[in-house]
Formats: sequence, C-alpha cells, structure tokens
Amino acid sequence: MSILSQRFFHDEDAAFAKLESIVWPIGPVCPHCGCMGRISEIKGKSARRGLKFCGDCRKQFTVKVGTVFESSHVPLHKWLQAAYLLCSSKKGISSHQLHRILEVTYKTAWFMTHRLREAMRSGDFSPFGSDGGAVEVDETFIGRKKGVPVRHGYEHKHKVVSLVDRESGKARSIVVDQLNTKTVAPIVRENVAKEAHLMTDEAKHYVKVGREFADHKRVYHGSGEYGRGEAHTNTIEGFFSIFKRGMKGIYQHCGERHLHRYMAEFDFRYSERKCADAERTETALAGIKGKRLYYRQPE
Repeated sequence: MSILSQRFFHDEDAAFAKLESIVWPIGPVCPHCGCMGRISEIKGKSARRGLKFCGDCRKQFTVKVGTVFESSHVPLHKWLQAAYLLCSSKKGISSHQLHRILEVTYKTAWFMTHRLREAMRSGDFSPFGSDGGAVEVDETFIGRKKGVPVRHGYEHKHKVVSLVDRESGKARSIVVDQLNTKTVAPIVRENVAKEAHLMTDEAKHYVKVGREFADHKRVYHGSGEYGRGEAHTNTIEGFFSIFKRGMKGIYQHCGERHLHRYMAEFDFRYSERKCADAERTETALAGIKGKRLYYRQPE
C-alpha cells in the first residue's frame, strides 16, 4: 500500500483530524485569545467542517485560522498531499506538476507551494556551532537579475550566502544584494557562535570576521586545494549542488522577490533530511501556525 493511500490524503474529515493532531498536540487552542479550557465543537448540517467555539472570547474558528491555510478554498486533503509531495521530493516539485496531480489551476498550485514554503521557514535563529563544532560558510550565484545586463563575472546574478553546521547538519541561507565584507560579516557574526570553528574558502570578506571566532580555517580553491584535514567546504558545496539541481532542473526560473522562500524550502529539506518523509511533512505542517501569505501574481 502506498503512503498516499492513507485516509487523510483523500477524506476531509480525516484530513482535519490529522492537521488538528499536528497543530494542537495537547488539544484545541483558540487562535483569537489563546485559551484552551472552554472550547466546544459546533455540529449540525449548516456548520463548517472542523468548526469550533471558544467560550472565553465567544468566537468561532477552525484549525486553519491563523495559519497559511486560512481563507483557502482548496480542500484540506489536497493541501496535505501537496505538503507531502513537496517535502518528500529531494529537489522540489514544480507548480505545473502539482496542478496536474491535484487537478487544481496552475495559479492555485503556485500559491499553494509558496504558502508551504512559508511554513517551512524556520523561526530559529540560534547561532550555529555553539558546541564548538565546525560551521561552513560559502556563497553561490543563481539566475539573473531582472534588467541587469549580462557581464563578465557574477554581478548580474542573484547572490546567496549559506551556512551549514556540520554537527547538527542544519543549513541556513540568506539572499544578499552584494558580496563584500560590509554585507557578509554581519551575517556571519549573527549566525555563528564565537566558540565555533569557521570553515570558508579564500574569499577576502571572511578574513577580518574570521578572527572573531575560536578558529578560522580556509581552503584555497584558486590553487586547486579542496580539503586539508578538517578544513574544507565540501559539505556546503553538497548543499549547493542539490539547490542548483532543483532550481535549474525543476523550477527553472525564480524571481528575485521569491528567492528567499525557495531558499527556505531547500534549507528545510536539507536540515530535516535524516528523518522519514512523513515525519518531515509533519514538521513542515507544524510550521503553518502564525503565518499568513497573501496572493501575489506568479512571475
């Protein structure tokens, strides 16, 4: 039996029960006032599926209120299918593919994937390497900036700075406008613990900030050096290889204003790669709370 044969992927009542167990693991919580004690279920033919009533603030709600699913007319079981497909596909799944699988319009599928990427966006900004472990930092280039002529080098491309904590295996990426000390140094300071061992290539914007950490090892790619003991950036290069294969092979094009959400998607899947697909999907669905994403026309 396929995992997609499970009841909550096809039945709305089961889908609501599944999402409630993820969002409310210890019982319903009113999204309006935050109370738990006096919540009752509203039943009847005219009542919406999963509708509840809070006796404290006297307001009605469902599990979708206050989440990225709020106000969506897409059946919840299709949302769960989309979440599973996006979380289980190593390099992502295109909105065109989802619109064919789920039998929704392309615009609907596009908006669904962006809402799910918003759910994947981590709110954890604790520094990497707090245990004194190695943290790799590097930058990559993708796509082309709108209206910028193609020139020699990378000035016309989108720029991303990423960090990977070797100990936890987690990744974090930030889209930047320029790659220089003024831009990169604050990112490194805010995301890497002082006791960490910083691992970078020979780029000049890491030299000064690298002195602020317990250790800073550099590898010189320009001289053909890609590893010297524990000094290497091979882990983060592996992360970039997955990201670029997904962006070029699956998504093919990404507007600059949406790149940060695609980065959140790849960060999430990479950081949660050691768990099973179903567990990874539940982790993503737990992140829908307190987030809203309003409609924006696809680029």
